Amino acid sequence: METEKTLQTSSSKESKKDSGNSAMVKVATFIVDRRNLFFLLFGIAIVFCLIAANWVKVENDLAAFLPGTAETTIGLDLMEDQFVTYGTADVMVMNVTLDEAKNIAEGLESRKDIYMISFDESESHFNNLSALYNITFTYPEDDPRALESLEDIKKQLEGYDICVTTSMGDQTAELINKEMNVVSILVAIVVVTVLIFTSQTYAEVPVLLLTFGAGALLASGTNYLLGTISFVSDSVTIVLQLALSVDYAIIFCNRYKEEHESLPIREADIIALSKAIPEICASSLTTIGGLIAMLFMKFKIGPDMAVCLIKAIFLSLLSVFLLMPGLLMLFGPLMDKTKHKSFVPKIPFVGKFDYYSRFIVAPLFVVLIVGAYLIQKDCPIVYGDSMIDTPIQNDVQIANAQIAESFGKSNFVALVVPAGSYETEKKLLSDLEKRPEVDHTQGLANTEAMDGYMLTDALTAREFSELMDVDYEMAELLYMAYAVNDENYAKIINGFSGYKIALIDSVMFLYEEVKQGYVTLDPDLEETLTDANSKMQMAKDQLQGQDYSRMLVYLTLPEEGDETFAFLDEMHDIAGQYYDKNKVYVIGNATSEYDLKKSYEVDSTVTSVISILAVLVVLLFTFMSAGMPVLLILVIQGAIWLNFAFPAVEHTNLFFLGYMIVSSIQMGANIDYAIVISGRYTEVRKVLPKKEAIVETMNFAFPTIITSGSMMVLAGFAIGRLTSNGVICGIGQSLGRGTVISIVLVMFVLPQILMVGERVIEKTSFKMSTPIKLDRGFGTMRVDGFVRGQVNGVVIGEMHAIVKGEVNAIVSMGEMQKIEKEAGEEGLGDAE
Repeated sequence: METEKTLQTSSSKESKKDSGNSAMVKVATFIVDRRNLFFLLFGIAIVFCLIAANWVKVENDLAAFLPGTAETTIGLDLMEDQFVTYGTADVMVMNVTLDEAKNIAEGLESRKDIYMISFDESESHFNNLSALYNITFTYPEDDPRALESLEDIKKQLEGYDICVTTSMGDQTAELINKEMNVVSILVAIVVVTVLIFTSQTYAEVPVLLLTFGAGALLASGTNYLLGTISFVSDSVTIVLQLALSVDYAIIFCNRYKEEHESLPIREADIIALSKAIPEICASSLTTIGGLIAMLFMKFKIGPDMAVCLIKAIFLSLLSVFLLMPGLLMLFGPLMDKTKHKSFVPKIPFVGKFDYYSRFIVAPLFVVLIVGAYLIQKDCPIVYGDSMIDTPIQNDVQIANAQIAESFGKSNFVALVVPAGSYETEKKLLSDLEKRPEVDHTQGLANTEAMDGYMLTDALTAREFSELMDVDYEMAELLYMAYAVNDENYAKIINGFSGYKIALIDSVMFLYEEVKQGYVTLDPDLEETLTDANSKMQMAKDQLQGQDYSRMLVYLTLPEEGDETFAFLDEMHDIAGQYYDKNKVYVIGNATSEYDLKKSYEVDSTVTSVISILAVLVVLLFTFMSAGMPVLLILVIQGAIWLNFAFPAVEHTNLFFLGYMIVSSIQMGANIDYAIVISGRYTEVRKVLPKKEAIVETMNFAFPTIITSGSMMVLAGFAIGRLTSNGVICGIGQSLGRGTVISIVLVMFVLPQILMVGERVIEKTSFKMSTPIKLDRGFGTMRVDGFVRGQVNGVVIGEMHAIVKGEVNAIVSMGEMQKIEKEAGEEGLGDAE
């Protein structure tokens, strides 16, 4: 083909001196010429991902991501194995009198799907003309019938003003999905607006959008291959993917437009792709390096998000490298027809400010980040959503707030101990209730069964006969049968006058005897026995397992805080007086948050150190200097400290995940802005004095920074302002604020540091010098790179150079100026 010959001719000199670039050109040629194949493959993959996205399993409980050694994890697994947890709900009916509240309670108690309803005339259940009913259903909490029963109760109470809260179902997940759909639409509008503003041709916008969209759909659908992901990853991955990887498509598109100034569409596409692949891969390494740090978190939601985001970035790279070249071929002619003047202004005043303030800003920045470091150490980190105020509240949060306003908040934990002795449990519950930190407790040993007797009270045969209204002889025979079944033959020999059996055990044993036909009771008594057995069985299912017993301890303390965490440790000591301390578990929201605190204390240090080291390694090989990476990381780490100094100053609680995740993302992604500026400055500083070099650098870098930076800022603030989930809200707000700070620092602080630290960068450079080689050629050639020498011929293209000699050319979109020889020109010599 003629075009292929032209391409080969134009790149023949480069292929001789750089075989690696020749190989990249061949790869790029294959991708461009086989674009229809890639269109087909992407089409198939996207259809699959659209379907597979509905198969993704999402875990909504943060406790599920705790380390396997955490007390919460062990305790939850133990409770799932040992006990049955029945569905519960709190229903508050507002604007009713006490008599109306009693009638409602009677109507609810008559339902067969309700095991127990707690309501009385105390302020705990009736206050401010509102009635609170604590309902326990006859179905386990994961049984769909429990939710159906709750819906029936709502219908039964139609006409009343009600609030309902429950841990059953996935109400919160459904609400988050709705909120994130709104965020995604808003971010899409923002992206289109930003792309139009920063574009040079209108037709490039659909190219970029199709590339972004393909990467996002592939990332969403392939989450199915990961099994189960967290609700955080499911909610924010697509938005963060766009913010983190938008640069890749923009870099390729800008390369294409630059090459297309002198080459046809196909050749420009191929050359641009061959140059963009290594450039984009290098850019992605810093982002991936920051995310890799999250893989080392003990709290598994970090690795979960890291895997999802790294996969998303990889799929974005595939979309840019394999799909976008074909889209450029498809939209190339239209891009030529829809060119327009760039809306992004030049900002020479920023470069001039940076130059004149270099000796003032640099030392002030050092003082600033030292202060920020000290302040951010007091950032109020929290580990649960009970202490986080979100900009908006969903229906569940509103209901919780309304109930809490009238009846206060309930904070309870489950105390799990080895089973075996009802008397020991009774003593433990008594000890706990003496503590001011405990409001009340609930266990088999202090739950009333009937006529003032507790479930585990031990009764003689006579006491049992009087309670159950059965003949004493029958009760005695029952006790004898129980002793035989219990292999307690000593009681049979010594007599039953003092033999006592726990009420719950005797009632359930009698029920089994009646059920098997060994004992016959009159219908009324049998009905009473059946009802008592049913309630006792449900109580036993919830509070006694084969090997462990469970007690509920209602605390007067908040869900989290140093006092709460200290008492959790004390509960182990109290229970340790009666049981093996290693077999005592305290499980609840408070314990989960305590475990998260322990995990954070290690994870925060690990993620910070690893993210810095990973990015440092990439920068070392990018700039071949020890000084440059340190200066760049200093700026971005300073931005991170400043970011989290704000919550400390404002006394705003920040969820711990926001700190760790945003620190890693900010270090990995925002460092790209610093790389763009430092790389360009290093390049132009070889031929320009400091002032002109920094002005040129800021003009060059501003479009790139404002494009990707504004997207990340707006995406972060959209997530932070439009979601009711404290975890996601904290991540969004911190990311948006952190990106703003990073942009300000790389525009108004980094340039000064680069100028002041030039000698440090030069002296710490370890780039090996290469022998000078003079390239010669004749005919039509393409020249890329820093050029020093003599050119005789017609030059067509964009030029940034100092020319010593005579120039006869038409200069458009710029100017030619006569300059005097300055320090920055020394060593250039005459053209050879």
